[in-house]
Amino acid sequence: MKTLDHVNVSGKRVFIRVDFNVPLDKKDGRVADDARIQAILPTLNKVVNSGGKAVLASHLGRPKGKVVPEMSLAAVARHLSGLLGKDVPLAPDCIGGAVRSMVESLREGGVILLENLRFHPEEEKNDPDFSRELASLADVYVNDAFAVSHRAHASVHGITRFVGECAAGYQLAKEVEYFKRSVETPERPLAVVIGGAKVSTKIGVLENLIPKVDLLVIGGAMANTFLKAQGYPVGKSLVEDDFIAKAQELLDLAKNRGVRVILPVDVVVAPNLDSTGQARSVELKEVPEDAGIYDVGERTVEAIKEALSRCATIVWNGPLGAFETPPFEKATFALAEFLGASKALTVIGGGDSASAVKKAGVDRKVSYVSTGGGAFLEMMEGKILPGIEALEACMGKE
Repeated sequence: MKTLDHVNVSGKRVFIRVDFNVPLDKKDGRVADDARIQAILPTLNKVVNSGGKAVLASHLGRPKGKVVPEMSLAAVARHLSGLLGKDVPLAPDCIGGAVRSMVESLREGGVILLENLRFHPEEEKNDPDFSRELASLADVYVNDAFAVSHRAHASVHGITRFVGECAAGYQLAKEVEYFKRSVETPERPLAVVIGGAKVSTKIGVLENLIPKVDLLVIGGAMANTFLKAQGYPVGKSLVEDDFIAKAQELLDLAKNRGVRVILPVDVVVAPNLDSTGQARSVELKEVPEDAGIYDVGERTVEAIKEALSRCATIVWNGPLGAFETPPFEKATFALAEFLGASKALTVIGGGDSASAVKKAGVDRKVSYVSTGGGAFLEMMEGKILPGIEALEACMGKE
């Protein structure tokens, strides 16, 4: 995949689609977590130091095609100015004459941030005219927003049809590289840990991965559907009864493929998620009718760690329990700490798993943490992301 290393940006307007969809502090409106901003600095610094004119474009929140002042990127512009040590002006919009004038007045090495793309409904509709308007601000288009590359939006997909030269940003290229290393051409044995709330959202992932993996670990509330399929009592736990047959079908597929599957052998139950003081660990066959499963137990954690210790590549997507609510975070954090100390290639698939490794303090110890939960999940399903497909098509026409 062609990156900025293969493009001469000196003196050129470089339109960089970034992901600045960051949390803002409710009290003072400042950026509360700048991880996504930090992630694009290598790409931005490359453009600036090479004499390019950086035009940054992003969305923030879900304004649904309307101007919502609370979702302005003004706070991001101020934060980025502090990181770069120079002024990063915020354009009043992302298209229009005033914006074009600001972009044209940029000097080499200058940076400007466009206002929230999603203030326009045409962004999410991938409108051709809107795409063309965005492209009019660019000599070179760079996609460094992996987290939205599964969306066929104007700034991710449509714009590439109207720009003469395209490249991948360093962050996006790294995402693709680690996905290939961990799923497509892994060092074996390959293990995938899948958790989260619903099996219905992970069916495509499981169907695509089971033929590729050596070990599959299933946790989180989605494991309850698999446990019920095997005849275990699950009490008041979240279960998708419509997918019990599918769960059994997936287990049969794994068995036929020679894939080892680890499901919980003991669990942590409570009358409800708020009854944390009544949480206790029980064997599967002892789950009471008036309680729900909110985490996996210690024996399950030890079985998972023992199996993973023999794997060369480990991919994790989805928590093992309701980790946002103590004491149901223990299994998820134990897994995070294990992966942080592992010598295997450890790739964390964004979303809640990324949050878990950060809260456990091991986000810098694992091999890679994806910046895109939904995008990573769709790649795990075997789907081609619209943003990457469009980028490659643009590269092909050059």
